[in-house]
Amino acid sequence: MSALGELRNVRKARGDAADRKADTRDNKVAILFLAPWLVGLIGITLGPVLVSLYLAFTNYNLLQAPKFTGLANIQRMLGDERLAHSLGVTFVYVAVGVPLQLMAALALAILLDRGVRGLPVYRSLLYLPSLLGASVAIAVLWRIIFGSNGLVNVVLARFGIDGPAWIADPKTALSTLILLHVWTFGAPMVIFLAGLRQIPREFYEAASTDGASRWRQFRSITLPLLSPIIFFNLVLGIIGAFQSFTQAFVVSGGTGGPSDSTLFYTLYLYQQGFGNFQMGYASALAWFLLVIVGVFTALNFWASKFWVFYDD
Repeated sequence: MSALGELRNVRKARGDAADRKADTRDNKVAILFLAPWLVGLIGITLGPVLVSLYLAFTNYNLLQAPKFTGLANIQRMLGDERLAHSLGVTFVYVAVGVPLQLMAALALAILLDRGVRGLPVYRSLLYLPSLLGASVAIAVLWRIIFGSNGLVNVVLARFGIDGPAWIADPKTALSTLILLHVWTFGAPMVIFLAGLRQIPREFYEAASTDGASRWRQFRSITLPLLSPIIFFNLVLGIIGAFQSFTQAFVVSGGTGGPSDSTLFYTLYLYQQGFGNFQMGYASALAWFLLVIVGVFTALNFWASKFWVFYDD
C-alpha cells in the first residue's frame, strides 16, 4: 500500500507541475496580448501623468530644462485673476449646462419610451449630436449659426427682430456654448431610455388604478427608480463639462471670447502651456483641475445617499 501511495504522490506531483507549466504558458500568452495596452498605459498615460506632476513644481518653457521652483506655481495661482475668472466661467457652464442637458435627455427618453413608431431611427438621430457635438466641424458650424449674420439672426429678422452678434456679445457668448452642450444630449438620453425600460409596468398600472396622475407617477415612481441612472449621468456630465475645450477654443478663436466671457478653465490652461510656453504652470493648472473634479465627484457620492435609491 505504501508503494501504491508513493506512486500516486509522484503522479500528483507530476500533474501539479504540468498544471503550473500550463498556467505559466497561458500567463505568457495573456501578457503578450496585453502588451500593447500596457505599453500605452505606461508610455502614453501613466508616464506623462507622473511627468506633469513633477513639472507642476518647476519653471519649464519647453525650450530649456525645467527648473524646480517648489510651490511657486501654486502661489501664482492664488493671485491669478484671469484664472479666477476662468473658474467662474467654467462653474457657470457646468452648473447651468449639465442640469439642462440631463432634463432634455430625460424628457426625450420618456417620450421615446412610450413606444414611438420607428424608435430605432429616432434614437439614432437624437444620439447623433453626441457623436458630433465636441467636434471641430460642429463648433465651426455653431459659430456660423450664431454669427452676426448667421442663421439665427436671419430667422429673427423675418419676424422683425434685430438679433445681436451672439458670439461677439459678452452677455450671450457663454449661452451659445451652453446651448451647444445641451444639444449633445444623446448619450445620457440612451442611458435614461435603458433605465426606463427596466422599471416594471405594474407599478404604473397600480398607481393609475389608485388614481395617481402622470405627474404623481413621475415623482413617486419614475424619479426614485431612475435615481441611480440620474446619478450616473450627473457624475459623467460634470466630469465631461469640466473638460470641455473644443467648443470654446473654436467658437472664440482660442482667445476666450469677448471680455473672456467664454474663457473655460481648459482653454486658459492651453493658453498658458502652448501659447505662453509656461508648461510648468500649465501642469499645475491641470492637477488643480483634477482636484476640482475629484472634489465634485466626492461630493456627489456623499450627497447620493440622500436622494439615490437602489433596488435591494
